[in-house]
Amino acid sequence: MNSFSPATDTAIAKKYASDSLEQKAHNKLALQKELGWAEEAKRPMICLPTGMSEKLGGNLLKEMLPGLLELPVEIVILGKGSASFGTYLTDIAKEHAHRMAIVANDEKHIRKMLAGADMALFLTDASAMPELIAALRYAAVPVAPTCKVLSTYDPNQESGNSFLYAKPTVWHCFAAVVRALETYRFPFDWKTIQRQCMERVEEK
Repeated sequence: MNSFSPATDTAIAKKYASDSLEQKAHNKLALQKELGWAEEAKRPMICLPTGMSEKLGGNLLKEMLPGLLELPVEIVILGKGSASFGTYLTDIAKEHAHRMAIVANDEKHIRKMLAGADMALFLTDASAMPELIAALRYAAVPVAPTCKVLSTYDPNQESGNSFLYAKPTVWHCFAAVVRALETYRFPFDWKTIQRQCMERVEEK
């Protein structure tokens, strides 16, 4: 997963790099079409690239999901994790099939998901997760617990590559998602964050 790169990825609809981020939107449109959703490039898309289990913050997701579904977002979840959460999330996805989906846990679908998503949601410490590096590579801006690998976005300094929250509670996490969505409304600022995501990985 650490070798994934949208600049060379033949599995995604349109290749892109930090200096051609406008091309990333084509991948969202392609994924929306594949999932049978309306093709809306400006509609924010959140992915959960780790799948879901109790260890990965599944109970927090259960608490937060009703609020997330009240927001104007699309949600894509990797089909990986515990069977109980798989059943739960599959049932919820069926109820909201027009904007929530579970995708297959294989390399092709992971790449398409990251290329299409605007944000990647992590509910536990992501510091050592290869999914975090992959999200940064594909400019899927992390919303995650505070960690040394990431820096939270500061609009005054126009610095940072993520939206971090200090405590693993529904209110702290939901507030971070809302901050990300508010910033997403400003394309120039959002592209700045995306570039800083990709540059953070290039530094390694």
